[in-house]
Amino acid sequence: MSNIKLFQSKQIRTQWDKEQEKWYFSIVDVVEALTDSKNPRRYWSDLKRKLSNEGSQLYEEIVQLKMQSSDGKYYKTDVADTQQLLRIIQSIPSPKAEPFKQWLAKVGYERIQEVSDPEQSLNRARENWQKLGRSNKWIQQRMAGQETRNKLTDYWKESGVEKSSDFAMLTNIIHQEWTDMSIKQHKDLKGLDRQNLRDHMSEAELIFTALAELSTRQIAETDQAKGVKQNADAGKKGGKIAKDARKALELKTGKSVITSDNFLPPSTTTQEIEE
Repeated sequence: MSNIKLFQSKQIRTQWDKEQEKWYFSIVDVVEALTDSKNPRRYWSDLKRKLSNEGSQLYEEIVQLKMQSSDGKYYKTDVADTQQLLRIIQSIPSPKAEPFKQWLAKVGYERIQEVSDPEQSLNRARENWQKLGRSNKWIQQRMAGQETRNKLTDYWKESGVEKSSDFAMLTNIIHQEWTDMSIKQHKDLKGLDRQNLRDHMSEAELIFTALAELSTRQIAETDQAKGVKQNADAGKKGGKIAKDARKALELKTGKSVITSDNFLPPSTTTQEIEE
């Protein structure tokens, strides 16, 4: 299970390993959160070299998991579990080290609570968006859209779609069809880098995204779509339904549904980070 956690408004990509029952954290995200480095990937590369020269076995224990990058695709990313991350933090001079250790403990405790009561996961997501200044109306739409998204991806899994790259491709097909732009182009329009596009959509963008994905799932179910190709065809049809609705609304209002607006802090600047 992939997820985004917030540490002092910084996004940390995480993944829960059900078999081992532990979190894995994107190391480059943690480095960025602790150091505010403009090139956290380079910082981590230098730190790996330093640890290796010191004879540390830590680097040999680091694994890679596929995590979503700024272009919406999934790439192998260096990750660490909580114990490994604590050892890495010891090598990073940062006043945020102690608060981050407390945050790690909190993440672990919250996971235990969420297993016994899944509703708490939804409540925490709502609290995070509230902390970021989202309105209750926006949050309601974002969560409803996520439920629609989950039902679509569940169908894809059941119909034989397995690779994460295929999930990303199908998602992009739907998005391109209803917006007339790729996910990357939409993120570029909003000035986003590693941020989640949906977390920076307007209410209208969220609604039309949900319409496109709802239509796609219902068409796929009706056609009994199997595999990537048939689901891609359903995605184009579902996306077109949302596009036709978007154009009808834009014709009536004279306003574009697709917007460059985002929820980035005024001081935020985008930077290119390779994955």
